Amino acid sequence: MAFMFKHMIGGQLKDLTGGLGEEKPEGGEKSEAAAKGMTHEEFEQYQQQLAEEKMERDTSFAQKKAERATVRSHFRDKYRLPKSELDETQIQAAADDVELPTELAKMIAEDNQEEEHKQSVLGQLTNIQNVDIDQLKEKAQSTIEDLKQSAEKCEVM
Repeated sequence: MAFMFKHMIGGQLKDLTGGLGEEKPEGGEKSEAAAKGMTHEEFEQYQQQLAEEKMERDTSFAQKKAERATVRSHFRDKYRLPKSELDETQIQAAADDVELPTELAKMIAEDNQEEEHKQSVLGQLTNIQNVDIDQLKEKAQSTIEDLKQSAEKCEVM
């Protein structure tokens, strides 16, 4: 009966007092190492390994963020958009070892070639739908011939 009473009311009293009467063992690392079934040296090595892995992940993450920032800054330059200070900061944080990915660089080179072609006169004509270049050439030649014939007929010249 005392067990039941202690079990029912003891938990509520512990919550009410905040567990002031309990003593917690000191030396958290020892208890963690013991709980994981390791010696103190093994636990320290494990903690060091975790810290090194975290550093590698952080470095890799910063590198990827800088690569993305490089891509964004390239497109901002290409389309003449305002620059972002955050992107520049991320690129500088990666120690300027960031370059555009090779696949993206190839795509950009192809885009530049296409844009140069589109900016030419023939490129502009090919963009117009339902235009036959041969037909345009024939019309131009016939117009020139008509002008020559009308010039021959002109009495002033």
